[in-house]
Amino acid sequence: MNIRNVVKLNFALVIVLLLFLGLTSVLITYQIKENSNFRESTSAILITQEGMNDIILESIKTTEAAKLEQLHSEFITYEKRFEDLREMLSESKKLSLINHLGIPRIQKDKTIKKYLDDLYDNEQRLEVMYDDIFQQEREKVDYVTVFNVLYPKENSARIVIKERILQNNRIEQIKALSDLRYYSKEMLYQHGDEATLQKWLTPIDILINATKDEADLNENLLHYKEIVRVIAEKAMKIEETKIIENATINKASEVLDNNKHVSIALEEAISELSSIFIDQMRFIQLSIGFVTIIFILILAFKVTRNVSLTMDEVEAKIDEGLEAVNALNQEIEDTQKEVIFTMGSIGETRSQETGNHVKRVAEYTKILALYCGLDEEEAEMLKLASPMHDIGKIAIPDRVLNKPGRFDEEEREIMNTHAMIGYEMLKHSQRQLLKMAAIVAREHHERYDGTGYPDKKSGEDIHIYGRITALADVFDALGSPRIYKSAWDDEKIFALFREERGKQFDPKIVDIFFEHLEVFLDVRETLKD
Repeated sequence: MNIRNVVKLNFALVIVLLLFLGLTSVLITYQIKENSNFRESTSAILITQEGMNDIILESIKTTEAAKLEQLHSEFITYEKRFEDLREMLSESKKLSLINHLGIPRIQKDKTIKKYLDDLYDNEQRLEVMYDDIFQQEREKVDYVTVFNVLYPKENSARIVIKERILQNNRIEQIKALSDLRYYSKEMLYQHGDEATLQKWLTPIDILINATKDEADLNENLLHYKEIVRVIAEKAMKIEETKIIENATINKASEVLDNNKHVSIALEEAISELSSIFIDQMRFIQLSIGFVTIIFILILAFKVTRNVSLTMDEVEAKIDEGLEAVNALNQEIEDTQKEVIFTMGSIGETRSQETGNHVKRVAEYTKILALYCGLDEEEAEMLKLASPMHDIGKIAIPDRVLNKPGRFDEEEREIMNTHAMIGYEMLKHSQRQLLKMAAIVAREHHERYDGTGYPDKKSGEDIHIYGRITALADVFDALGSPRIYKSAWDDEKIFALFREERGKQFDPKIVDIFFEHLEVFLDVRETLKD
């Protein structure tokens, strides 16, 4: 085999190894993302269970029927959310790419599966527990309602009886009345059991027997006894529910404690398995990298030995070629940026706007992007893409584009098409910069409240590029004279921004604008027309 074929074979092997190395990196990245999603889902399940537990405890404490029904509705909502999360985890197991490649996954680990099963079992326990406590609490509310109605009647009836007995001034009746008063308090506010009820009924029966010759008083005592039986029954029922409530609280606490232990153990298991997986993948990467280096060294040795050029000459030619390629790439990139900026300026020039408008808008967008948390590279890309926001205006007729007065309805519809026209012009490019410009062209007239165009997107459904460019474009447009208007003064612009915060503009971006207002004013002054 000649040197040319040897070199080709070695290059092919190096490429295969590099591709495998790249695939391994992709799998590691994918697994890390999957682990993160899995952690988020399990955390959401734990939070949902804690919410269900809180509702159980709050249901035990409430004494209002309406509040109890409200809590019941909230609990059902939590149940549905839990089932949705559980279904989501189940679907992720079926659809995972790694699952079909036969690579071990965290969700398949037996320990993880056991912890998840424990969480699901706890959720079932909470559902059964809540169904029981809800029924008990509804009965308790009914008991308390009846108790609250009867207690004033019992108190009033006892006062009438007390006055009559004190008028009689008979020692045995007064003593029985004293016992009656004592055991009524014991029954209603202390013990609430059958034994205490009998102690309460005993002085009542004594008084009934002692007042047979006093028809009115005897009738009052008989009526009072009936009230006592009903109110005592409700008091005992209330006590019974309290006992059940305490047991339920203990069960709920057990479930919550168990969930905390499961949560900690689950997080530790996920971290450990993730670390093991990454270590294995990195070992494979290092092995492949080492083998690749060996092949490259062998290839270099064969080429050095059999090719007339010395290594110095080869390196010189490679460096020279790289410099030429880098210079060409830089020239292409610079040309691309210049073409984009020039095209953006053309769109603004047709509507009789200055070239400095797009320069200022570009600077504003980069400043806002950095303060919004985009990195330096992405912010710089947005700065380069933003001049294309009104590129679609090149397709708008002059009679509409440069009309000095207000648009009628037909003209407004024509003017509004520039956003989609710009998008259609740019969307087919595979260049990242032009893709970004297409987003800006399409979405810079969307409004945060959903009343903008062309898609009536709202809130954070509007791309961050569109939200940033919208504010930058309006700030410069209002402060610059146009054929149809004079430049606004700053206070009028600021008042509009405050009014349109959360309506036309993202409130966070408006806050960033005012927080760093001096920076924007400095840019405007530097690039003024």
